[in-house]
Amino acid sequence: MDLLNVILERVIDLQRKEFGLGDVVEMKKPHPCGTNAWKVIRMGMDIRMKCTGCQHSVLLPRSRFERKMKKVLISANQAPHTEEKMDK
Repeated sequence: MDLLNVILERVIDLQRKEFGLGDVVEMKKPHPCGTNAWKVIRMGMDIRMKCTGCQHSVLLPRSRFERKMKKVLISANQAPHTEEKMDK
């Protein structure tokens, strides 16, 4: 049974993880500041993310980011947007 669980975990990790620009994600290991929430601020071949605790920015290759990402905590699509009204 343990071997089956290991295989299932690897298959789940190999599937593409869904995330987008502006999402707050949880990584497998916390940042040294103690926070485990990161905001995705740049997407491309590399992913730039910013620690929500200390604002430190880290650039990771997409493949490494997808391996280390655990889940999306807050989706940018679900976050409430505030629109400023301009007076003319």
